[in-house]
This record gives sequence, C-alpha cells and structure tokens, in this order.
Amino acid sequence: MFDPANFPEPTLIAVNGVELEVFEAGRENAGNPIVLCHGWPEHAYTWRHQIPALVEAGYHVIAPNQRGYGNSSRPADVTDYDIQQLSGDLTALLDHYGYEDATFVGHDWGAFVVWGLALLHPERVNKIINLALPYQERGEKPWIEALEEFLGSDYYFVHFNRQPGVADAVFDENSSRFLRNLFRKNVPLSPPEPGMAMINLARTETALGDPIMSDEELAVFTSAFEASGFTGSINWYRNLDRNWHILAEASPIIQQPALMIYGERDLIPKFEKLSEFVPNVYEVNLDCGHWIQQEKPEETNKVILRWLDQQQVT
Repeated sequence: MFDPANFPEPTLIAVNGVELEVFEAGRENAGNPIVLCHGWPEHAYTWRHQIPALVEAGYHVIAPNQRGYGNSSRPADVTDYDIQQLSGDLTALLDHYGYEDATFVGHDWGAFVVWGLALLHPERVNKIINLALPYQERGEKPWIEALEEFLGSDYYFVHFNRQPGVADAVFDENSSRFLRNLFRKNVPLSPPEPGMAMINLARTETALGDPIMSDEELAVFTSAFEASGFTGSINWYRNLDRNWHILAEASPIIQQPALMIYGERDLIPKFEKLSEFVPNVYEVNLDCGHWIQQEKPEETNKVILRWLDQQQVT
C-alpha cells in the first residue's frame, strides 16, 4: 500500500478567479507537462500511484484539487462549476506554469472535464488519457432531462439537480461511512434498492466487496471532505444541462490522440461510437471496477506509459 507521507506537498495557486490546491512533482522535467484531473468524490490523491511513475518517465506532473475539492476554492454559486469555469481553471493553470499545451489525464468527472477542455480549448490539449468515462455524445435533449426519462428521479445525477442540498447534507453527516462504502471493489451485483442509491450507500452500516485502499489512504479523502463538505463537488452535476448548452457551439469531434481506459466491471457503459467522435482513440479494458487507477495501479501505469511512448515514436 502507498504511504500517504510520500505524496507531494501542495501549493495554493491563484487561477481564473479561484485558488487551486496543486500537487506538483517532477519539476526537473519542465517542458513536458502532464495534468491529472480527479473525479467525484475524489481528490488529487487518487493519482498517488501514477505520479512517481510519470516523473520517472520524464514528465512534469501537475495534479490539482479542482474547484470545490480539498483546500481549493469553493465558490457559492452553482454556475461557478460549469464546464467553461472548470476548463478555464485548467487553461489558467497552464498559463501559470508557462505552457502552451499539455497532456491531460482524467478519471470519471475529471474525464468529462478533459473531453470538454479539448472541445472548448483544443489548442491547449496535445494528448488525452481518460479513464472510466468515455466521451459523452451531445444528444437531442439536455443530459439531466434525458437521464430522468431513462433512469428516473431517484438516479443520483437527477436527484442532485432536482433536490438540491438533500444528498449533500446526508454525505456531510456520514462522510467517513459514505467514502468507506463507495471506494470498494468486487462488489456483488444486486438488484437496485428503492430510493437514491448514493444516499442509501451513505447510510448503510455494511460495506460490500473489498476496500481498494488502506485506512491511512482512505483517511486522506475523508479528512478532505470533512473539511470541505460535499456541496462544491456536487455542484459539478448541477451544471450538466448548462454544459449541454455551452457545448452546442463547439465542434463535436476531438482530433487529438486519445487513450481510453475502461474497467470491465464498471457500471459506466462503454461508448460504441467513440471512434466517430474521437477518431485517434486507442481503447483498453482492464479487469477492474470504476476506481481503475487505484484498483489496478501497476497495470494502469503500464498502459499509460506504453501509449505515451508510442505517441513519441509516431
């Protein structure tokens, strides 16, 4: 298991009207930046297994806690968490370090932001590595509206939007239990329970499956959310329909070379038409659930480093 003491010390950096808590490593590799974007409900610490491997491979690693997370700013307005602001934080971070562009790596919500960044600011992205969440096609209806039709009002994306504040309060009251129950692998498939699944998870005493990290590692996530609360991070979900409108103006095709890593046991479906929207994509499946880079750190590192090497050759 990873020793939390080995993680880089953070710096607070002012960008785009907020402060981001940034964990940086490999400054000796300046000129070869790679930016790591975590998902929900996570923390830059989710990349603890990747950072040393990337530094050793010659990368300047920049891993922010994005707005709403950790000690980064948590603006009060919901609209401060739309894709324009989230991608603007990343371009401003590149400006801070003096980089024209970088390779961006995203997991879960971080992947959504990286796809969006490539659509809104293509000139700032030279390569994309995304885990768990494939490119999301912009369909006929705004995303929350479509999800509500297909999955109902209790689906957590919908619930976060239709009942603001309800889930936030439950997670805040049960931070430790919620995160302990969420960060699991080998969870047996079971029929859906009535109610909102994430709230049920925060309240249940019994954690299913196996933990993906040690108690010391989990404590990093728990203490961060006990300090910040969950509202800032959930506000990302409350902008999905707004993002759908913002992205209407962007060309939907992403031209950069891209690596898409799926967890075979993840509940997020693969996107069969991925190569139509991301023509230069290479897809890999690993035998794991949703928390890919934490469940299979060595395999993830091998896949990422091999793909990055191949990009240098071609």
